[in-house]
Amino acid sequence: MKAQRLSPCALFACCVTIAACSQSPELSHYQYTPTASIVRQRGAGPLSYAVLYSFGAAPDGNSSQAGLIDVGGTLYGTTLSGGSVGSGTVFSITTGGAEKVLHSFGKAKTDGKDPYAGLIDVGGRLYSTTQYGGTTGNGTIFSITPLGAERVRWSFEYGSDGAQPFAGLLDVGGLLYGTTSVGGAYNGGTVFSATTGGTEKVLHSFDTSGSDGFYPLAGLINVGGTLYGTTNNGGPYGSYGTVFSITTGGKEKVLHSFGSGSDGAEPEAGLIDVRGTLYGTTYFGGTYSGGTVFSLTTGGKEKVLHSFGNGSDGANPTAGLIHVGGVLYGTTAGGGAYSCGASARCGTVFSITTGGTERVLHSFGKGHDGMNPFAGLIDVGGTLYGTTAAGGAHNNGTVFTLTP
Repeated sequence: MKAQRLSPCALFACCVTIAACSQSPELSHYQYTPTASIVRQRGAGPLSYAVLYSFGAAPDGNSSQAGLIDVGGTLYGTTLSGGSVGSGTVFSITTGGAEKVLHSFGKAKTDGKDPYAGLIDVGGRLYSTTQYGGTTGNGTIFSITPLGAERVRWSFEYGSDGAQPFAGLLDVGGLLYGTTSVGGAYNGGTVFSATTGGTEKVLHSFDTSGSDGFYPLAGLINVGGTLYGTTNNGGPYGSYGTVFSITTGGKEKVLHSFGSGSDGAEPEAGLIDVRGTLYGTTYFGGTYSGGTVFSLTTGGKEKVLHSFGNGSDGANPTAGLIHVGGVLYGTTAGGGAYSCGASARCGTVFSITTGGTERVLHSFGKGHDGMNPFAGLIDVGGTLYGTTAAGGAHNNGTVFTLTP
């Protein structure tokens, strides 16, 4: 199925072996403190990069595909796999690199499994989604306290309900909004709302049969009370995806359909708003077929700012962008200077101006560095933090820092 996102090895043929998780009993709040084995690399000028943490064997998490969130100076995130039963984790990590597993998914029968998405903070409690698990196996909305008390708030049901969410949640006035990759009335995915207590409502079902987008893999943003997002597929040009708007009441409109000429294609990431203009990435398309960075007005006028895949540039971005000091920053899951096996490359961190001038800041894959960042970045006091799905000291992924 289109929405079934592939593993790092399957996507890039990098042949990185993700260490198998043992079934050893979970340690209470498994904790790791970094040693002198942290890899540090420095670029020209003030640019500074470091691997902050390498995910290890079970009960630690591994293969983080989600970005981080800063809550009071401590970072929180999820891993797709690992943990005590191999179904993923929620973890915390200090900016000094001390990591702690707060929750291992899948231990309880109706718990969620396999979280792709990051977390949001709503009133001191963290919320997100899992792709699988729950009462019907079609994913969940869950909450967790910073100390690790987790609770499933909603189990997706498929049918007319959504199913298998890849994306995280958006808080608008205490009400949560999100997307599911499949399910809904036409099995093309949904936009939904949910209370923090767990009452869920489908606002829009994407239609696979018309010019509507479908299979949304990304979350939503709020711009002046209107929500904006992307679909990985659909639109009048075929299977190239869309940008859409939707009101909180459920009125949806396709603003842009990808795939015409050298346009981008198949966006997996959400959008950001910079002074009324939306910016995002596409996984494919562009001049070199390695994906793009694009801008879009809220009225639907789109412009490709950069096409990935030329030389040692990055390629195939799966994550969105952040805006720091007038510059956009992001990651690419492929491309860069270093090979992960065969002809595949290990990914990059890049910067790009709103006018389209792009620069590779770091190429992953050298030594015990991380590989294949699927997630975006966060800015904490001028330092960028992110995760990689593979690589590191144990080939289970990393948390890294970069100071531009």
